[in-house]
Order: sequence, then C-alpha cells, then structure tokens
Amino acid sequence: MLVGLIMMAKLLNETRPKSDRSKSSLTSALSAYKLLLLDRHFLLLVFIGSFSMAGFFTYLANSSFVMISHYGLSPTVYSISFGINAASFIASAQFTATLGKRFGMVKLVKGAVIGCAMATLTMFAYFAAGGDNIWMLILLYFVASAFMGLIIPTTSVLALDQHGENAGTASALMGTLQMLTGAAMVAVVGIFTNGRPLPMVSGMAAGAVIALLLATRDLTPKYNTEQNVK
Repeated sequence: MLVGLIMMAKLLNETRPKSDRSKSSLTSALSAYKLLLLDRHFLLLVFIGSFSMAGFFTYLANSSFVMISHYGLSPTVYSISFGINAASFIASAQFTATLGKRFGMVKLVKGAVIGCAMATLTMFAYFAAGGDNIWMLILLYFVASAFMGLIIPTTSVLALDQHGENAGTASALMGTLQMLTGAAMVAVVGIFTNGRPLPMVSGMAAGAVIALLLATRDLTPKYNTEQNVK
C-alpha cells in the first residue's frame, strides 16, 4: 500500500485545470453532504444500487462456507465458480451504454431490478422448498449477477447526473452507503447462517426485493434551478 501511495503522489497527475477546480473546505464539504443527504432522488437511486449490491456482499461473505463446506467444492473449483459470476457482472456492465441509449436509463434500471429480483426469488423458492442442487445456485446467481451488472453502473450515473459540481463528494457518499448497506445485510444474515444455502439465498433475495420496491418510485431525473454547492 505504501508503494501505491508513493506512486500515486509522484506519477498520477491532476487532470483538472486549476481554473476549473473548486475551492475545498470543511464548510463546503459539509454543505455538499447536506445537499446530497436531503436529495431524496439521489438517495433513492443510491439505495436501489446499494440493496442490489447487498446480494453480492451476502454471497461474498457466505458462499465459501456453502460451496466448500456444504457442497464439498475444492478451493480451486470454488474460485472458478466465483470468477464465473464476477465475469457475468463485468460482461453485462459493458452493455449499459448501448441499452441505456435504446431504452432509456430509467427503464433499464427498472427492468434490471425486476430481472434480479425474479432470479433471486426463484433461488429462494427453490431452496425454501427443500431443494439442494448446487447448479441451481450457480446458474441463478449467474443470472442475478448479470442484472446487477446493469443496475450498479446505471443507478450510479442517474444518481450523479444532477451533482456534477459535487461529483467527488456524491461518489464518495454513494460508495460509503453501498458498503454500509452491504455490511448491514451481511450482519443480519450472519445471525441465521448455518453453512447451508438458504440463509445466504434469503439475504440475497431480500436485498433484491427491497431494491425492487424502491424502483417502483419515480426515477426520472428532477432538475431544478438551484445551484449545486461548489
């Protein structure tokens, strides 16, 4: 980490001209956070992405125990299965711009949230009914992960759209709320964890359903004439 910090300080140049840089102070930072925390539209989009991503955090925290201890996968095979799901997320994210231009960003978010919820609810229904097939877990999470790859970038773009002057602060707050939401979901699921798939799958489905409920709200950008805090 120390080497990385030194390289960043020495080799990573500031790309924004001095004339375009905002003056930064504790007061301006607090004002920017206040503006963001009072923006319901911003928070709505942030939490749609956060609860969708909570499914990933739940999988990240529990899947090694489920896959290795319960299903008997070797660490190598588990890492491959984990990598396949990550590839699904990354691959689908490449289509956000194309799909956003064709259908609109709001419709893309809503459609992807519905798809993610359907995949995780199907997974939950299967394991709640007593199913215990590892392929159902892998395949359905592959689908859910692909939809997450559409949700996360798109909600981020929509959330930041009206906060160009505070893009850095908004991005930092968004990342913090995503991490806190994921951590809270993992903590709740941890209470019920028993090494079997159902508690993990329940947490994944819960996050997707909460995101779906939030996505039923109006996500259309609401532009106003107020100047963003610099």
